[in-house]
Amino acid sequence: MAKPATHIWRLLKWGRTLARHGALRGIENDPNTPVPVKRLARIARFGTVQPRDPDYAGAFRDIGPAAIKLGQTLATRPDLVGEEAARNLLTLQDDLPPVDFALIKQSVESSFEQPIENLWSHFDPVPIGAASIAQVHRAVTTEGRQVAVKVLRPGVRERFAKDIQTYEWAAAHLESFGGEAARLRPRLTIANFKRWTNSELDLRREAASASELAEHMVGTSGYEIPEIDWDRTNGRVMTIDWIEGIKISDTEALRAAGHDMDELAGRLVLAFLKQAIAAGFFHADMHQGNLFVKPDGTIAAIDFGIMGRIDRRARMWLAEILYGLTTGNYRRVAEIHFEAQYVPSHHDVNDFATALRAVGEPMRGKPVSELSVGQMLDGLFAITRDFDMQTQPHLLLLQKTMVMVEGIATQLNPKINMWDVSAPYVRSWIRDELGPEAALADRIREDTETLLRIPELVRRIEESYPSKGGAPEPPPLPEVELMWERRRRKEAGRSWVGYAVAAIGGGAAVWLAMAQGWIV
Repeated sequence: MAKPATHIWRLLKWGRTLARHGALRGIENDPNTPVPVKRLARIARFGTVQPRDPDYAGAFRDIGPAAIKLGQTLATRPDLVGEEAARNLLTLQDDLPPVDFALIKQSVESSFEQPIENLWSHFDPVPIGAASIAQVHRAVTTEGRQVAVKVLRPGVRERFAKDIQTYEWAAAHLESFGGEAARLRPRLTIANFKRWTNSELDLRREAASASELAEHMVGTSGYEIPEIDWDRTNGRVMTIDWIEGIKISDTEALRAAGHDMDELAGRLVLAFLKQAIAAGFFHADMHQGNLFVKPDGTIAAIDFGIMGRIDRRARMWLAEILYGLTTGNYRRVAEIHFEAQYVPSHHDVNDFATALRAVGEPMRGKPVSELSVGQMLDGLFAITRDFDMQTQPHLLLLQKTMVMVEGIATQLNPKINMWDVSAPYVRSWIRDELGPEAALADRIREDTETLLRIPELVRRIEESYPSKGGAPEPPPLPEVELMWERRRRKEAGRSWVGYAVAAIGGGAAVWLAMAQGWIV
């Protein structure tokens, strides 16, 4: 465990990098920033020249791989870093110079404990992509199947572990200042960041995420998750089927290939809604580089290092909020917030409903083509400070992914409206999950489970009370034990007689003393 001085030194070093990119100015000017943090920022920027326009993405890129991932996480937290910084961090691209192939080959062979030729008949030494955590190579298995092989950068786990220790130390001290810093829950943000990066740093878990998502998406036509080659996958290497297709961001190539852009956009939105609302497990890194369109029009997703998960209660909350905001039922939306305990009970539900109306009504008054679910959620989270709402990072990750999907869908079809596409699906899900049919189905399931437990309960009763009736009798005692049992009962009887005599005698003594006037 690193010493506090080590953490402070790292923070000062990173702070100087942030200062050179003008990224400390916002921290110093924010009235909610604790005084000790402002003081540390001033020390870090001493002697540096800050540009007029801050470049947060450039600063995080220069700090290193862990900072790149942290910056991408903070891009989902405009409440924590500010709107300007969040927008800039959204441009943070996770690409770095590749690692020398000799090191990659050595890492692959040591992880499998066999030569690389035993697993792949061809392994392209030039990567098709290199990010902060891993790089990807195209290869052909010994069976002749085209695959993509993802390999962790050597030493990346150790470097991330050291940096995350400092993030945790800094977040704990920031939260200890109380006030706005505590409400924003920076420790929880870093905890989620640690969980996500640990998943990315263990490629078996990423492979498992892809496998789980594929199960949830069974029956969804036109959306595909590549198959995992488990025989060629371990903690440091993941092998997955090669996707032959066009990047979804290349709209000109998609049009030239004859794909229906409007249909693609709608299918992408519905695939995301099925993941988030129906399954509660969604691909949280759905940027344009991770989505391809195959020749037959199927949308294929890759890179499952960052996944989001929300429980059934949160999914119901999200669906009702989306539906309530677009239909103008602000009172119900406010009640949902209080029921979910996102808003402390000392606030007034009517005041919160009015604040929600201020977010929703301006958007409801616009033409349908201008209605944005992403903007709605952005406005919704903007009022959290006034009502002491604790931040829900899993919902913020969902919001970021929803805005990302909306952006891709709009690029495919500029006239698309997320609500026009999603409303029928959300309405159907609410009816199925919250309607009378769902309540009846839940009751039938619970009653059936109770009925199925009755035979087991009867068997347990029979075991406790045999068929001859009465409680089970203890086996007869041997002669010696019987003698000692008689003595024990006799002595117990004497002791109870003694207690009774003592109690009666004591009571008589007290009564006599009272009669003589000794006790008043």
